[in-house]
Amino acid sequence: MTDDRRPSTAATPGTDRYLARGARVGIRPFRPEDRAEFTARVRESAELHRPWLAPPADEATYDAYYARLQEPGREGFLICELDGGSIAGYLTVNNIVHGAFRCGAAGYGAFAHAAGRGLMSEGLQLVLRYAFGPLGLHRIEINVQPENTASIALARRNGFRKEGYSPDFLFVDGAWRDHERWAITAEMLPPEAP
Repeated sequence: MTDDRRPSTAATPGTDRYLARGARVGIRPFRPEDRAEFTARVRESAELHRPWLAPPADEATYDAYYARLQEPGREGFLICELDGGSIAGYLTVNNIVHGAFRCGAAGYGAFAHAAGRGLMSEGLQLVLRYAFGPLGLHRIEINVQPENTASIALARRNGFRKEGYSPDFLFVDGAWRDHERWAITAEMLPPEAP
């Protein structure tokens, strides 16, 4: 029997909209009907996200983003509060390669109303378990600008190890930005509590 306070990736197909549930959040795929709430949350969170990321803030941009998430090699997850279902944040796994590599690169963002409440950390753990389970991945990487201390703290708190530094790595906010490389493998993820 599953204790509702622990993460659980065991959902009965067809009975739960979430791919996995934790104590306070569940993860699920993006849907076209999430457009209005997602873009409103992005606009409310502009100051939190600037200059680190620029998620879609209008309907047309959301639709294009959603279409890209349907491409092979990409998976998108909304992190939703179980109490009421509101979107607390999101996480995407891009550049998924199977075969001997079995790796993907993750990007994520919390929304302002959920920031600092531990919801992203819980959601990240659920996504990692899903990625290392049903998606069949072995390694998840993230690239973070060194000044983005909140994102680095989230990575560190969730077991990622710093593996290096990449100058001029990604084009963000109008310029090529340096990034730290962080990664976690399936073996590094602590087992779920019994």
